Amino acid sequence: MTGAQETNGSPPHVGLFVTCLVDLFRPSVGFASLKLLENAGCKVDVPNAQTCCGQPAYNSGDRKDTRAIAEQVIEAFEAFDYVVAPSGSCASMLRKHYPGLFDGDPKWQARAQSFAAKCHELVSFLTDVMGVSSVDARLEASVTYHDSCSGLRELGVKAQPRALLASMNGIQLKEMGDSEVCCGFGGTFCVKYPDISNHIVGKKTANIEAAETDLLLAGDMGCLMNMAGKLRRQGAATEVRHVAEVLAGLTDTPPIAGRAK
Repeated sequence: MTGAQETNGSPPHVGLFVTCLVDLFRPSVGFASLKLLENAGCKVDVPNAQTCCGQPAYNSGDRKDTRAIAEQVIEAFEAFDYVVAPSGSCASMLRKHYPGLFDGDPKWQARAQSFAAKCHELVSFLTDVMGVSSVDARLEASVTYHDSCSGLRELGVKAQPRALLASMNGIQLKEMGDSEVCCGFGGTFCVKYPDISNHIVGKKTANIEAAETDLLLAGDMGCLMNMAGKLRRQGAATEVRHVAEVLAGLTDTPPIAGRAK
């Protein structure tokens, strides 16, 4: 892996925000993230006090509980040089939405703004902050990539994962149709509007299958689990993985299965 930066002569100290879905459903993504960050020259810690980013409450309009969660997250992570999450959705919550929770609060607003400024999505952090241009991994497979809504539209994550995938030996990237279109998960959207969500993911999986690749990759577990479940219910052969697992060369675990029914 090429590219590394130091902070005041020392390796950047990164707090890894694991995310709820990675913690509960796909711990291998956390280990892959750790490997990628350490290979990039970072010192990485995973605070035991971390919890949800607060996005489910935020999307449901519960600002009081969202703020309480945000305060806890800020206190757990603000001592780090950077905060990195293997999720555009969670990283966007930390970076884009935390400051607004504390509007008019002189005690917390400055802390929230300072905290937000050092929060990043994993792959964009590797390329844009650490200067990583290649990874030492190999996988003989054809892959297609789904651009998750929050990562793409709020954080500008698009070229970065493709650039690192292109540096791998054996990978053939084939773009699916409408790669930038939502998969239908949308956090609480899929719970509030399941029929609409199912219709949207059906269009997405049709494009995935039309790409005729071995693997579907993305940077958000919510999207991946949603698409994996639909592909599984349709009997599709396409396997599903988080991009971090592939970039880190950790592909010996079973693919993401998603919901069977």
